[in-house]
Amino acid sequence: MGFCYLNSVAIAALLANLGGLKRVAVFDFDVHHGNGTEDILLDKPGFACISIHQHPAYPHTGLENRGSNCFNFPVPPFTPRLAYRAILLKAFEILKKFRPDMVAVSAGFDAYRGDPLADGTLEAEDFQWLGQTIRRLEVPSFSVLEGGYSPDLPQLIIAYLAGLNG
Repeated sequence: MGFCYLNSVAIAALLANLGGLKRVAVFDFDVHHGNGTEDILLDKPGFACISIHQHPAYPHTGLENRGSNCFNFPVPPFTPRLAYRAILLKAFEILKKFRPDMVAVSAGFDAYRGDPLADGTLEAEDFQWLGQTIRRLEVPSFSVLEGGYSPDLPQLIIAYLAGLNG
């Protein structure tokens, strides 16, 4: 089930752990729930899985937290940007409390207001803010491109990367 045959972020997180990192978090801001990542990392010690996603939307999962380490933040369609950011901040608080050695980011840009597959409201400046907020965690991170189907995708990625790079 899902769009991905291989779950690149979960594989990378597991490899980071095998490479010696004790605490690895996945922070997923793709508009779709990271159900596959959640299933792979569910109740695995040393991992946290945090998904911020539109609901209702495919795959129609992620309404509540699961296990001891999977935290879900469903966002209703057309949630105003500032309310969306408030939900993202709650997710970042969970991430900070986990105190990861590394953050793997499922960077989906389909919560953008102009994306044809969902009903998000985020703008380029919100993705830049996401990058800045991840940078301010002051832990190593990497990002994997997930969704994003708007012709504006390159500008959204550049805004996010600008936030990550300062």
